[in-house]
Amino acid sequence: MKERPWPLIVLGALLTIRAAMAMALPLSADEAYYWLWSLHLDFGYFDHPPAIAWAIKSGTLLFGDTTLGIRAMGLVLSVASSWLVFESALAILKDRSRAWAAVLLFNLTLMINAELLAATPDQPSIAAAALFLFCLARLQQTGHGRWWLAVGAAGGLGMLCKYTAGFLGLGTLVWLIAEPKARRWLATPWPWAGGVLAVVIFLPNLLWQAAHQWETFVFQFGRIAGHALTARYLIEFFGAQLGLASPLIFALGVAGLARARRGDDRFLLAMLMAPPILYFLIHALHDRVQGNWPCFLFPLFSILAADAMGESPGWRKWSTRLAMPLAGAMLLLVYIQVLTGVLPLGKSDPLAHLLGRGFRPVADSMPGAARAAGAGAVVTTDYETTAWLRFYEPGLKVIQADETYRYPNAPSPPSGLLSGPLLYVVEQKRDRHAFLAQYFNAVEPVTVLQVSGKGGELSRYALYVVSGSKALVPSKMP
Repeated sequence: MKERPWPLIVLGALLTIRAAMAMALPLSADEAYYWLWSLHLDFGYFDHPPAIAWAIKSGTLLFGDTTLGIRAMGLVLSVASSWLVFESALAILKDRSRAWAAVLLFNLTLMINAELLAATPDQPSIAAAALFLFCLARLQQTGHGRWWLAVGAAGGLGMLCKYTAGFLGLGTLVWLIAEPKARRWLATPWPWAGGVLAVVIFLPNLLWQAAHQWETFVFQFGRIAGHALTARYLIEFFGAQLGLASPLIFALGVAGLARARRGDDRFLLAMLMAPPILYFLIHALHDRVQGNWPCFLFPLFSILAADAMGESPGWRKWSTRLAMPLAGAMLLLVYIQVLTGVLPLGKSDPLAHLLGRGFRPVADSMPGAARAAGAGAVVTTDYETTAWLRFYEPGLKVIQADETYRYPNAPSPPSGLLSGPLLYVVEQKRDRHAFLAQYFNAVEPVTVLQVSGKGGELSRYALYVVSGSKALVPSKMP
């Protein structure tokens, strides 16, 4: 029977719209920050492993230091991840229509549209998780031990993207122990060889960590410590995932997870998801789980949601029929809001803050403001302002004071530049002119610039002239 073309048409439309949005939307501060990493390539950085910097560099080599260049690999990874989800779903569910449903559900979620559009570590992390799942699905389907080497390679690449990939490795071990049919692999060299290969691929970042006091591990795993027990963050976590997956896709995914049983190929998905879900639930009992943290589980979750779709009487019938239209409508509304700001939310608009809407005029005014102040460079005290200024005004000399650990390979500013007047630019709510006063004799306010959007004021930026260096301020020029 000839396969219906509509799923491929819908998928193509979704990916095309994502590409158009990637070119139209301004960069978030984090994306611009990771772009700064790509200017000084290394095997590790303070916040995350190196994959996102290398991915951005690949795009900018083709399209220059532009929004498209920075986000280009996300479009490639969108196509690759979609194919991997389809093939994994086909191997596990053994049904082409459900495999197509899994791909469409995957690409309709707000989570995937945000994380595969934006150039952040989640972007390669999702693709690596999809590859990891694909290799395990093929291992389960074929029974060929050599697939363990591919699993190990995918795991090592995943750890170079984001350390949450370790949860998938732990989930694999849980599957090997809990699934009787898989347990036989523990008596063979294959999974152990795959584990060794994963460590070898991950080794460059481990060596970098060892040379930098394990700073990324300390930063990331330091989040485990939290506050007193509370249900607040747990409710917030479920609310965020309900919205990011869309309500009906979320309900179908949970139903699919509940249907997984030992001896069934779907049990693999449940066991891979068990450790991270358990961790997120425990973490949410005492501290906030950021909405994007579970993004790497969405290739698995989408397959489980597709498996739960059906026409039997009850809520699943209506969820099956309405899940995609509802998710598509939510996605469209978010795209319209982020493009136009049609809802005048003002300061309460999270998307406007995330994308720095209205910051471009501030950046464009900086060269003139620096000349008027006789300043040889602009100084900042936060990575967001640094990153946006460097991206929007590449000819502007930008010095970030403090937080030098963020840019270990960037040069320090010449002492002569620091001895002359500098223009300090900072969002008012993060004002640290008192910190600069420790290193300069004079810190004089100049003006305040208002950042506005639909709905009114979004934020304000204060400008100061600092001069009379009395001590060498810790700083970098990223």
